[in-house]
Amino acid sequence: MVCGGGAAADVVRLIDAATARGWTVDVTATRSAIEFIDAAEIARASGRPVRTTYKFAPDGTRISPPADALIIAPATFNTINKLAAGIADTYALSSVADVIGRGVPTVVVPAVNEALAARRPFRQALDDLRAEGVRVLFGPADGWLPGVTEFPWIKALELAEGLTMVDRDAAMRP
Repeated sequence: MVCGGGAAADVVRLIDAATARGWTVDVTATRSAIEFIDAAEIARASGRPVRTTYKFAPDGTRISPPADALIIAPATFNTINKLAAGIADTYALSSVADVIGRGVPTVVVPAVNEALAARRPFRQALDDLRAEGVRVLFGPADGWLPGVTEFPWIKALELAEGLTMVDRDAAMRP
């Protein structure tokens, strides 16, 4: 899932890296993200159209398969706070809430400025998401400081892959 923000313009870097590693990529964009991304380029890179609304095949089945992993990047202040509070008032938020609720390995990469990052509701939202098992890539310990370091597209992918491997390993144990 991609949210509106300057880093969103480079989401094709993540898509190219993921497809090169054998992942099938399905992109959901918030309405705000549409202003920042090149939907045609994303469709070319992923082989699938960017989704912003509920879409079903003519027979009523879902168009996209269930997710094995989820990356939300860049994740905005608004999206993070709503997601942690359980607000699912958009297609993107309800889809992500469903995926997290099913226990799918999820990585969130916030893209907020220093003032927003300092807000108590934001810090609490990150803690709440982490408590649900969501991996939040944010802060000095993760090597990701918005506005200071390059957006960590590949690190987010590596974390998602690592979480997926842990999930698969656990499923194989008796």
